[in-house]
Amino acid sequence: MSKSEQQADIRSNRLDKDELAGNFGDLHPPLSRSEALIAADRCYFCYDAPCTTACPTGIDIPGFIQKIRSNNIRGSAHTILRENIMGGMCARVCPTEVLCEEACVRNTHEEKPVEIGLLQRYATDPIFDQESPLFSRAAATGKKVAVVGGGPAGLSCAHRLAVLGHDVVVLNRDDKPGGLNEYGIAAYKTINDFAQKEVEYILSIGGIELRNGEALGKDFTLQDLRDSYDAVFIGVGLGSTNKIGLDHESLPGVGSAIEYIAEIRQADDLGKLPVGRRVVVIGGGMTAIDIAVQSKRLGAEVVDLVYRRGPEQMGASRYEQNLAQINGVTIHHWAKPVELLGNDYVTTIRFERTALDSNGRLTSKGDRFELAADTVFKAIGQILDVGVLGNTAGLEIRHDRIVVNEAGRTTLPDVWAGGDCVAGGDDLTVTAVQQGKVAAIDIDRRLRGE
Repeated sequence: MSKSEQQADIRSNRLDKDELAGNFGDLHPPLSRSEALIAADRCYFCYDAPCTTACPTGIDIPGFIQKIRSNNIRGSAHTILRENIMGGMCARVCPTEVLCEEACVRNTHEEKPVEIGLLQRYATDPIFDQESPLFSRAAATGKKVAVVGGGPAGLSCAHRLAVLGHDVVVLNRDDKPGGLNEYGIAAYKTINDFAQKEVEYILSIGGIELRNGEALGKDFTLQDLRDSYDAVFIGVGLGSTNKIGLDHESLPGVGSAIEYIAEIRQADDLGKLPVGRRVVVIGGGMTAIDIAVQSKRLGAEVVDLVYRRGPEQMGASRYEQNLAQINGVTIHHWAKPVELLGNDYVTTIRFERTALDSNGRLTSKGDRFELAADTVFKAIGQILDVGVLGNTAGLEIRHDRIVVNEAGRTTLPDVWAGGDCVAGGDDLTVTAVQQGKVAAIDIDRRLRGE
């Protein structure tokens, strides 16, 4: 196949406007009042609620559900947002099926768990349309904190610091704040520009100055911030996509899943996006599922997702794996890419079967298979570009991530960090929010001399 013929398979307008609108509508439509009451009535309001224990941000889940039953929606939202200021987004994207809902005592073979995620959305959505805020600032402390990164960790940290009376400057490298909430989540999970609506609510507390288009390592250094602010929080996420490590990886048609998801999220007209006919996704996490499903919903005829291990080892939950299969994505387990084929454009990707040896290590079985492809998406994780940190003397880095303690402190006395850029994380929005909140509380204590 010639390059021109290959490129003809990657085109826009595969589906009409109505089909695209249906495919990218709300994945989980919000509950009505009657539906919310039925869902809330299923809660046992456990004293030692396992759902609350399973929530990384420690939301009092029975408490907010009880307030929904009594029609105290504002109080319910306050219960949620005081622990997780991004409770609205987490209600949409948090893997509740492996966190709070998995821990629900109703989650048995005979019953389904309480629909905690949908109830959380029911409680928080109305708040973003209200003029009266749930939170107010404490008396000004005269302290100023720099927050590097406008994603979940950074915004969570900034909001809590502002509530505690500190002035905050958020330095965000992107054109819009929100981080992966804005650029890296499947478009059908968060519609109607919700990410920006939530950011506007967070900033409405006051005391937070947002500077977009300013990047660490380019426009300022970590030392610059240490010299100018009373404390620094780093929440830069992970900026670079891992490489497969194969020859011809730079072939046209081979690209980053996270970058294409960002294009989808920022597109004014989904019909104008180029979409391949045969798409192959390499990876097994949430990003892999998101790009695979969205490719199918954009009109790709065949989408294959290939992961080197089994379904139990995939970073994507079983629910997300099922979602992919329902949408027509074929998932291949126990296979790793070994060769990209094509002259002027990728045409084929060759895989080798894998297995675990007696020591639990991944090995090759030797037999191979090929998948035709005009588009290959890499979704095998991201890495922190440690170079943006500049001279890291005194800052402990492990496996290209920043080392912090349980309070988010780095090995520098005036620097904290949280989110995907820190070692030992699970790359979840809800975890990043919690780490930002915890760091803010510790920063406050330090600045007050406690």
